[in-house]
Amino acid sequence: MGTVAQSLLAIVLVAAAAAKLRDRERSAEALATYGIGPDAVRRAALWAIVAVELAVGAVLLADVRWAAAVACGLFGAFALAGAAALAAGRGGRPCACFGASTRLRRATPIESAALAFVAATVAAGWLPVAHGGYTRWLTVGLTASLAGLAVLGAVVLALAREIGVLRLSVAGQGALEIPDEGPRVGESQAWAGAVALRPGTLLGLAVFSSEGCPICRRLEPAVAYLAADPLLSVRVFDEAADAAVWSAAVVPGSPYAVALDADGVALSKGTFNSLAQLESIVATALRREAPKDAVAV
Repeated sequence: MGTVAQSLLAIVLVAAAAAKLRDRERSAEALATYGIGPDAVRRAALWAIVAVELAVGAVLLADVRWAAAVACGLFGAFALAGAAALAAGRGGRPCACFGASTRLRRATPIESAALAFVAATVAAGWLPVAHGGYTRWLTVGLTASLAGLAVLGAVVLALAREIGVLRLSVAGQGALEIPDEGPRVGESQAWAGAVALRPGTLLGLAVFSSEGCPICRRLEPAVAYLAADPLLSVRVFDEAADAAVWSAAVVPGSPYAVALDADGVALSKGTFNSLAQLESIVATALRREAPKDAVAV
């Protein structure tokens, strides 16, 4: 088990380093999430982090006795950095953990802490390690193969999801916003509290759906896709289960969506039948909110 754990830790470190190098400029920019700057310092820090990750991964694979302890300290440092960035209110920003596209989440420091714990168990000798020889390298090879299969499976699932999202976005652009239907744009909504905004989110998105609406069922992946955005707080209101909210919002039918700001003011609304149209409601809300933000500055 110790050899398997060491191999997995090494694979995580090497994969993280390779992902950072794929887009060095954006990965370096992402280090601003941790308060590192200016640009020259971030670039130097990126190369230092990549070098350390590759070096620790190599000594883990080489079964150097102190490698697990160093890996524990490295993952522990990552956990502390992530926790500090979250405490500073930078959740949802790029974190460069596995390349420029990854973002800082609440689970990010927890994941790093879990890896640090695994490394600590290996360093403490709680997990038996096969030192040298055919058995060790066979275990390393099998672990790498299984990890590769797991990654390949995740990639296939992600591609299938993206294809589904792409099919949903092929429809016409722009949601149908009729001024006299639904809540009035620019006015505070009494029911807006039902869409609880998480810390760090920019907008709330209320989606109105019905049990007997086949289009609503087809659009569930589109709603889930937007709900994964850390800058949005999305809640779906069912016509039967949430009849009071439907009545207060004067919703004309489903599927329907309303974008709200942090004060519960409706910024945009409309009937939608594709991912692109749902995204247009969010885009319109951000555009209408921009003048208010500019005045505040």
